[in-house]
Amino acid sequence: MSWKITFFNQKIEAEILAFPAGILANFLHILEMIEEFGPALGKPHTAPMGGGLFEIRAKGREGIGRAFFCAVKGQEIVILHSFIKKTQRTPKQELEKARRRLKELD
Repeated sequence: MSWKITFFNQKIEAEILAFPAGILANFLHILEMIEEFGPALGKPHTAPMGGGLFEIRAKGREGIGRAFFCAVKGQEIVILHSFIKKTQRTPKQELEKARRRLKELD
């Protein structure tokens, strides 16, 4: 059985679709792998962030895109938040935004 990917809201879907072309292509490729094999792909594609939160790690010529997601009942993945990474470390406010949305789902 394959996994289903949904978005927390339409704004997040639009933000991801607005990623630069190279990052978007890699991101969509990772989503296809998640649909087929599940979210536990591991680095360099996905990584656990703790508390049921995971990140998708997409790279392109233009830089690095990140999206946080969680797995909900059944085999559904909800993408909670996305951003283009500009620093080495994940900005705390980006992580907090994803954690707030994760709590809203519970």
